[in-house]
Amino acid sequence: MRLSSLSIPILALALTACGGEAEESDPRAAPSVESAAPEDIAVDGQEVRILAFGDSLFAGYNLAEHEGYPERLERALRENGINARVVDAGVSGDTSAAGRQRLGFVLDAQGEKPDLVMLELGGNDMLRGIQPADTRANFEAMLQELQTREIPVLLMGMRSPPNYGPEYQQAFDGMYGELAREYGVELVPFWLESIYQSPELFQSDRIHPTAAGIDALVADTIDDVRGALPEG
Repeated sequence: MRLSSLSIPILALALTACGGEAEESDPRAAPSVESAAPEDIAVDGQEVRILAFGDSLFAGYNLAEHEGYPERLERALRENGINARVVDAGVSGDTSAAGRQRLGFVLDAQGEKPDLVMLELGGNDMLRGIQPADTRANFEAMLQELQTREIPVLLMGMRSPPNYGPEYQQAFDGMYGELAREYGVELVPFWLESIYQSPELFQSDRIHPTAAGIDALVADTIDDVRGALPEG
């Protein structure tokens, strides 16, 4: 379904999907009910290390630590027999510029080179009205850094709501696919696709997924992640 058919609350989701100071102080966002962390799943085979680099959608805003996307993805991969370790490098409020500034430091801080980097940014650029050309330049710098280090990438795409106008929307929405083709990386065109029309899968702020929403996102994207992992 086209974004123009979305209700106003879900348009707010598409526009402000990535956290920041204003969202963290939002009184409408009720704390998540704390749940016990599940036991780790032992899996044989060589460990696969995935770096989940992004904003609050990876950081697990207002969720228990084990309920965030990287943590739930790790569990799902291990349930499927993949000895995966997913490092959560999400920072609430990060724009593409902030991600560009910290990417090299985060990569250097890893004990070993990741087998895959999941790159999830851009929503906060929309929130701040940053021009797609500037966002694209930041993505290009990050992809060049990862290309130089010979690290495979899965690019997690976002979409712009129509209220910025057709030119902005076209430039922003087309950016992810164009970058994926230019740099030869894997792509999830719109990684909130499976839940953005389901308000019950979002917290009261109508921006961040609930734990159930995270589980739905993991189920929808796990095959993309498996496909982006290096063979062997």
